[in-house]
Amino acid sequence: MARYLRSVEPLVSPEELEQTQQLVTEFEAPGGEGERLQARLQRRAARMENWITDWWVQSAYLESRLPLAVHSSPAVVLPKQDFNDWRGQLRFAAKLIAGVLDFKAKIDYQTLLVEYSRGHPLCMDQYSRLFASCRLPGPKHDSVLLPPPGRRPPTYITVVRNFQFFQLEVYNSDGTPLTVDQLHWQLQRIRAQSWKTDKEPLGVLTSDHRHTWGQAYTTLMRDKLNRESARAIQRSLFTVCLDAPVLKVSDARAASRLAAQMLHGGGSYSNSGNRWFDKTLQFIIGEDGSCGVLYEQAVAEGPPIATIIDHVLDYCLITDLDISCFTYRGFGKELLKRHRLSPDSVLQVALQLAYYRAHGELCPTAESASLRRFHRGRTETIRSTTSAALAFVRAMTDDNCQAPERLSLLKQAVEVHSILTEQALNGEGIDRHLLGLKLEAIADGFRVPELFMDTSYAVASYWKLSTGQVAARTDCVMCYGPLVPDGYAVCYNPLPAHVNFAVTAFNCCQETNAEHLAGNLQNALDDVGDLLENYGGRNHEKQS
Repeated sequence: MARYLRSVEPLVSPEELEQTQQLVTEFEAPGGEGERLQARLQRRAARMENWITDWWVQSAYLESRLPLAVHSSPAVVLPKQDFNDWRGQLRFAAKLIAGVLDFKAKIDYQTLLVEYSRGHPLCMDQYSRLFASCRLPGPKHDSVLLPPPGRRPPTYITVVRNFQFFQLEVYNSDGTPLTVDQLHWQLQRIRAQSWKTDKEPLGVLTSDHRHTWGQAYTTLMRDKLNRESARAIQRSLFTVCLDAPVLKVSDARAASRLAAQMLHGGGSYSNSGNRWFDKTLQFIIGEDGSCGVLYEQAVAEGPPIATIIDHVLDYCLITDLDISCFTYRGFGKELLKRHRLSPDSVLQVALQLAYYRAHGELCPTAESASLRRFHRGRTETIRSTTSAALAFVRAMTDDNCQAPERLSLLKQAVEVHSILTEQALNGEGIDRHLLGLKLEAIADGFRVPELFMDTSYAVASYWKLSTGQVAARTDCVMCYGPLVPDGYAVCYNPLPAHVNFAVTAFNCCQETNAEHLAGNLQNALDDVGDLLENYGGRNHEKQS
């Protein structure tokens, strides 16, 4: 409760904070609602593998009725390839499929090395769910189709071209995967059968609002052939989308156009019909050399996807090319480590400065932190908007504040964020705990405590800035849409000498502008780098 109060302090008025403090006092009083719900939550934890994951997946993903495209499913823009026709597209697609199957073999034969973060082993459970899984639409809430344990897994993938879906067997009768040449031959056969472009873009239905798609899905499944076709797509290992080339735009807009292609396909007259947005894993390859990954996150978060991408691109022996929504080249994580600062925390504080300059205030900011130190762990929220961050951004806009004081406030804000990060990674964050207490009350028919009806709770949980670090060795960047209509999403991949960023906002909102925030972010990073280099000292031990 103390951490919760600290998180709302920079976001609400003194009067609202006083009211919230009173509600917190009542909630945590001996014998009160909080104590009763905490006891019930601990009993739930004692009988389950993970007390929050099922609730989290249900409330965060499966109960959402917003479309998966843009609003939920993240996309990863991969380095542009050096081909620009269908021949190069099919050759690269064959290599990519072989690379994904090679990674899947590591899972199947249990040779995938356990991953570690800050010395802690991470749960590898998500990897076993990535293949042959799919989200299923429902009238009120969705569900997830997972491969039944103990049964022989599927041996085919789905390939989509010109809005037509094909089932491609990728294993020989003896269980060995097809070679790159065999895969290339099969892809050529699919291309020969899919030359017509007059097909209805059925895949577009999966991009609709979930209740609309759920109703259409119910109708489709009444027909035997439709039912068999849908189930074949759902149960396939993964999907490969062979996209048609898109209209060329200026170099300045090329990266953003590429990100849009990966996020939503560009609409029904472009490549959106080449998607099945419910599918967990979709690899997208365009004739123009564009490529990326789109994934549905009810099953997994970004880090396992980044691991697959690194493996696949290593397998394909491609060269790293500079492509992203924007690349900040002033510094990368190496310089920040030399100053013994957490790169992620520095970037989060810089984001606070950028938003403050763009909008004149701070806003609730959610950064996703992995809970994979715990069995079946998913994510916790790091609340990056802190009183320390507010003090720093105010100092940066105060002409009377000198550089040494600004640097000191920067380091304080970074340290506070680093502490919040460690708490979240250790399972000591507040958001999943608060969610559990609220859902425990709802599940057993109790009155929802006043704490959760409080204005401060609503304000502090309206994530206008949704952020995330998805670190990959590949020079790529993930992108996804904002969580709220008047918000932003900022994803970044910090590399040794530069940082790749993707900033998104909704065009329909007059108050937000992705390019404006991106410009402020670049300036904020310049100012942070200037403080560190000119006033932070030169002799710093390198952080491991």
